[in-house]
Amino acid sequence: MSEFFGKSGAGGGSADRACSDTKVTSRTAVHRMIKNHREQSPFQLACVALAGVAFLAGCSSTPIVASKPSGWIKDEVADSYVFAYPLVLMGAMRDAAVGTGPGQAPVNTLRHATALPPVGAHNPPTPGIDTLDSTAWLDVGDEPVIVALPASTGRYMDARALDMWTNVMWSTGAQITSRAAGIKAQTVAFAKPDWKGDLPKGVQRIDAPTRNIWLDVRIQSNGAHDLSAVRKLQRGIRVVPLSVYTGDASAASVAPRSMPGDASAPGTPAEQVASLDAKGFFERVAQLLPDNPPSPADPHALKFLADLGVKPDEPVALPASASDAIAGGLADGRVRIATPPGNMLTVNGWSWFGDGVGSYGPDYALRAYAVYVQPGIGTKEDEERASVSLDSDGHALNGANRYVLHFEPNQVPPVRGFWSVTAYTKDGALGDSAPARASVGDKTGVRRNRDGSIDVTVSSVKPRKAANWLPAPRGDVQLVLRLYAPKPEASDGTWQPPAVVRQ
Repeated sequence: MSEFFGKSGAGGGSADRACSDTKVTSRTAVHRMIKNHREQSPFQLACVALAGVAFLAGCSSTPIVASKPSGWIKDEVADSYVFAYPLVLMGAMRDAAVGTGPGQAPVNTLRHATALPPVGAHNPPTPGIDTLDSTAWLDVGDEPVIVALPASTGRYMDARALDMWTNVMWSTGAQITSRAAGIKAQTVAFAKPDWKGDLPKGVQRIDAPTRNIWLDVRIQSNGAHDLSAVRKLQRGIRVVPLSVYTGDASAASVAPRSMPGDASAPGTPAEQVASLDAKGFFERVAQLLPDNPPSPADPHALKFLADLGVKPDEPVALPASASDAIAGGLADGRVRIATPPGNMLTVNGWSWFGDGVGSYGPDYALRAYAVYVQPGIGTKEDEERASVSLDSDGHALNGANRYVLHFEPNQVPPVRGFWSVTAYTKDGALGDSAPARASVGDKTGVRRNRDGSIDVTVSSVKPRKAANWLPAPRGDVQLVLRLYAPKPEASDGTWQPPAVVRQ
C-alpha cells in the first residue's frame, strides 16, 4: 500500500484492474477460438461467438455483485495507528497532568517531585530513583512561555522539551561536560513559529512546532538526606508566560486555556489509549491535529487519515461496512507499536536505543515504540537506557538467584554525567524488599577491582562478600542500566554492556 510506511497491500481499484485484465484475456481467447474454427460451419462459429459474448457480459457484471476490497483499509488503519499513537498518548498524558487536583498542575506551571518514588511504584514503568523531576505542560498558543534554569554547578541537572509528537525540540544534554560541572544558568522562550515580537535581552528563542510542549527538568538526588539541596535548585526554576516575565501582566490575569480531554478518565494514560476502539482513537487524533500538526509535515500520512475519514477538527467517519478490516488494522497497529524495531541495539541480552531516538524524522515505527516503552525519552546526548530480563544462558532473571555484571575496564558505561543500574520487577515496579529503592553506579561510589574493572552483584539477599550489591525484588526481575549524558560510543554500537551471569 504505502511506500512511505514500507508496506504493500491491495488498492481500492485492484478489482477493476483485474476485471479489465480478464476482459482483455477473454477477448483474445474468443478471437483465438474464432481463428481456430474459421473453417467450421456458420452454425458452429455462431455458437463460439455467443459463448464469448456471454463470458464478457458475466465479467462486466462482476463489480456490481462482488464485495469491495477492504485490504487497504486494514493496512491504512494499522499504519495510521503507528503514526498517530505518540500524539494520542501525549494528549492523554497532558490531560491527566493538567488541572488543580492531586498530582496535577495548571498549564505553564511547574510540578515538582519532592520525594523518591514509593515502594511498588510503576507509573511510569521502571521509575528513576537517581533524579527528581520537575515537569510542566506548556501552552504557547497565546504568547511565548519563558523557562529560566539556574546554574547547577557541582550537581548533575538536565532539561528537555518535547513536542506533542515526542520529538525533542530542545535539551541541555549537549551542554554537559561532567556531572560536577552541571549546566549554566540560561533562559529560553518557546514560541509559535509565526509569533512576531521582541524577547528580553539574553533570552533564546525556540520555535515550537506544536501548541503544547512537555517540559522535564531532572536534578540528581543522592538519597533522602539530599532532598533539601534538590528542592533548593527546584525553586530556582521558573516557568511563566512572556507577559508575566516582563511584568506586563500578573500571573492571576493570564487565564490558562482549557484542555479538551477528560482528566478524570480511569487508568494510566497508556491504559486509556489502549482501551480506545478505532473510532475513539481517531476522534482523539482529529481533536489534537489542529493545534499539533505533525513534524515534519507529512501530507502522505495525513492522506491516509483522510482516506479513513479522519480530518483535523471534523467528525470522524470511518469506512462503512468495513468493521472487520478496521478491527484487524487496529489490532495490527497495537502489535506493531509494542514490537522492537530493527534499528534497536541488542547485545548480551540487553536492548537499547541507538541513533535517531528523540529526533525521529519519518521513522514512525521507532517513534511509536520509544514512547510506548519510555515516554519522555531524550536524544542520544541526553540519556541512554538499556534493559535486560534474561541471563547469559537465556533464562529469566530472578531475585532468588545471584548474578554478576562484570564490566571490563574498557566496558564501563561511557558517560559525561553518571551511570547507574537499578533492579525492578518484571512489570517495571520497584520491589518491596529492603532496600527497595537502590541503585549501583558511579555516583554512589562504586568500587573497582585492582585492574579497573567493576563487579556488580544482583540478588534479593545481601551476599556476605560483595563490593557492589544491587538489591533485587523477589521473583522475576529486569535490570535497567541508565547512562546520563552518554558519550557517542553508547549509541553508535561501539560500546556493549556485559552479559548477566548467574553464579
